[in-house]
Amino acid sequence: MTRLLVVKATAGADAPERCSQAFTVASTAVAAGVDVSFWLTGESTWFALPGRAEQFALPHAAPLPDLLELLLANGRVTACTQCAARRDITPDDVLPGVRIAGAAVFVEEIMGEGAQALVY
Repeated sequence: MTRLLVVKATAGADAPERCSQAFTVASTAVAAGVDVSFWLTGESTWFALPGRAEQFALPHAAPLPDLLELLLANGRVTACTQCAARRDITPDDVLPGVRIAGAAVFVEEIMGEGAQALVY
């Protein structure tokens, strides 16, 4: 049985350490071969847009653009439907590979057999 790790990032530049932790854990897991679904919610939703990850900086942390690139290449990245709508972000605005989906999809993922969810 393949286990799914679902990581939800709820913070962005407003809480940089929490944001970086979510990206770091998710990208470390995907680099280790874990099936990862990474969710951008709240202020982290902005990182679904081109160029936004490049604006994030946290001393002694891996560069967010590199982590996001790894997640897009080897996992699934989803921006929350309501969070995107509150920020006027549409499917045409997001980076290639980012999907926009809502709570029903999140619940389906975390309720799957063997799934593990982490929220930062």
